[in-house]
Amino acid sequence: MFKPAPIFGDSCVLARGRELRVFGAAEAGETVSAVLSDARGQVLSEGWCLAREGRFELCLPAVDEAQTGCTLTLTCAGETRTAHGVAIGLVFLAGGQSNMELELQNADEGTVLPGKHDDPLVRYFNVPKSALWNEDAQCAEDASHWESIRPGTGRDMSAVAYFFAMKLRRALNVPIGVIDCYWGGTSVTAWMDREALLRTTEGKRYLDEWAERAGDKTMEQFRAEWKAFEEGCADWDRRAGELRAQHPEYSQQQVNQVMGPYPWHPPAGPGSPYRPGGLCETMLKRVAPYTLSAMLYYQGEDDAPRTLQYDQLLVQLVMRWRELFRGEDVPFLNMQLPMWIDAGAEDDGTWARVRMAQRRAQRLIARSELCCIIDCGEYNNIHPTDKRTPGERLADLYLRHIGLAAPVCPMAVRKATRGSSLTVTLSAPVRCTGDKPLLFEVAGEDGQYVPAEVELRGTELVLTADAVQHPVAARYAYVAFAHVNVFGENGLPLEPFDLR
Repeated sequence: MFKPAPIFGDSCVLARGRELRVFGAAEAGETVSAVLSDARGQVLSEGWCLAREGRFELCLPAVDEAQTGCTLTLTCAGETRTAHGVAIGLVFLAGGQSNMELELQNADEGTVLPGKHDDPLVRYFNVPKSALWNEDAQCAEDASHWESIRPGTGRDMSAVAYFFAMKLRRALNVPIGVIDCYWGGTSVTAWMDREALLRTTEGKRYLDEWAERAGDKTMEQFRAEWKAFEEGCADWDRRAGELRAQHPEYSQQQVNQVMGPYPWHPPAGPGSPYRPGGLCETMLKRVAPYTLSAMLYYQGEDDAPRTLQYDQLLVQLVMRWRELFRGEDVPFLNMQLPMWIDAGAEDDGTWARVRMAQRRAQRLIARSELCCIIDCGEYNNIHPTDKRTPGERLADLYLRHIGLAAPVCPMAVRKATRGSSLTVTLSAPVRCTGDKPLLFEVAGEDGQYVPAEVELRGTELVLTADAVQHPVAARYAYVAFAHVNVFGENGLPLEPFDLR
């Protein structure tokens, strides 16, 4: 019965400067003790606890010094489990949906880097993808382990997290551990439990809508529908591949016109990974409350067309994660959505609204940062393969968060109407890389936005429009996809804004 969680296996990375929580399975009433020793065998930290209801969780005093070659020894009822090659450094949870999930092997440089990189002090732990907790999920968890970045490894690591970790290694020279926990196509609500979802009206709405969609399906009915869904997707992919082979000049829009739309969304039911609260139980909680240095998050694509209150859900997500991982002061670093639209699609404003919601949430969440990548993204590809840019910008945000110098995107601070113009004050000077600044709009009291002319005056933007005699609101880059041409003197883009 005594079994530490696999995340405490060989080569694990423990967070420095924070209380260390160690957990796993043990018979109720049994005493579990832990000793963390350095490379010379000297005790760094130790503690014990009594197991309750088949689970143990003990706390070890913080170790402040980053180091390697440590051992973590756990003992219960005469049984001993020892993890070797333990490192003490920084530990990050990388969560979200497909753009966090996109593996290094599928990103730019992904065919080259795994063959030559060699930094064993960057390590990652992939939480097994499990839609349901069953015997297969348990076997996958038992086989899960920490992997070090060596030649030939790292292909299945989150590309964003990889570039984030590698930049921090260069900047801080401490061991870096990443816990990958994500699933493509998921809503923010998949990563909160029911308790958290019921705290907000929007979370409850998601639960109610899912219940209506799923109805009273049995597991057998759901599995039959899911099998048909997978077969339909596979058939579509096969036929689309044949069509592209015959007509390599076809755009995705032309493929869709011939083939019809891709057969998404998947069926609702009791075994779906997309159900609200599901993956929080079957994946996230399997590694909680592991001690974290910070949380990384890249998500929002799935919720863009589904809610006008994404900020409400995001705030609740952070609150719940900090509860689960016992860290009210754990920084939360969030990725703002880049540019994207499907070929031929109409811009319905949903992606722009999510970007603004992400900024509103950041202002409400203490110890949080938002990473702007509005100059990134790909037309007709929701999964851009440049993951170095977002990963390294996220690393810069963390470095700034801990008080080190790192570049940051300029952003709007406030606005003021002066007669027929509106002045936006920025956090830093900006410059235009084209003939004139694009994507700026103003609105009068009627709320109708029109394109604006812009005069750059250092840290001020003066916006005017002939059709608006008294502008009271301004916004920038409020589009799904376009090319921005206003950047700070450090080369980073002006962050989108919506000032009303």
